[in-house]
Amino acid sequence: MSRSMLSETLQLGLEAYQIGPKIRTLRLAKEMGLAQLGEHTGLSVAMLSRIERGQNFPTLATLLRIALVFGVGLDHFFAPDEEEPVLEVVRSTQRLKLGDKVDGPISYLFECLDFPVKKSRFHAYLAEFSASAPMSRPHQHVGAEMLYVIEGTLELKIHGRSEILKRRDAIYFDAGFEHSYRASGGQRCSVLAVVSADGAVMPNRG
Repeated sequence: MSRSMLSETLQLGLEAYQIGPKIRTLRLAKEMGLAQLGEHTGLSVAMLSRIERGQNFPTLATLLRIALVFGVGLDHFFAPDEEEPVLEVVRSTQRLKLGDKVDGPISYLFECLDFPVKKSRFHAYLAEFSASAPMSRPHQHVGAEMLYVIEGTLELKIHGRSEILKRRDAIYFDAGFEHSYRASGGQRCSVLAVVSADGAVMPNRG
């Protein structure tokens, strides 16, 4: 389809996909000349040349013929040239505080810090323990967990072992073992918790 037959908006949209250069890149990677590509697609060398230079835009049927030659899908030509970096801002005013369980005394409140991110490589939470909160219910999950004490003192129990973590202390452990925690020293405690992506999204809240 010639450029003159397209509306300006559609033309600009198609130009952004750089379909011609993508075809040329595929062709050169296969060390294929325009004549060879023409033989496979039934298109003339002149037409293919105009498409690669961006002077003509192929119809979907034509583009499909070209895609089949190179073993790619149509999505190859309409995907962005570069993958956009993952970037999600989670405002403090937009986060919800949830309890670690829905019945009985709540051991701590936590906020998910990476909730909008799809396929996150880890899960991060801000957990707040009140001074009078009971020890959390023992729980376990696959993966690893790391805790960093922002404020106060935290008591962590895991696999028959008890650790007292003070402000700015950190601990990394295998979350496959049952573990539980609470604020220690009669003061509230704030903790940054990071869980590997293969882990659960926090303790069982049932």
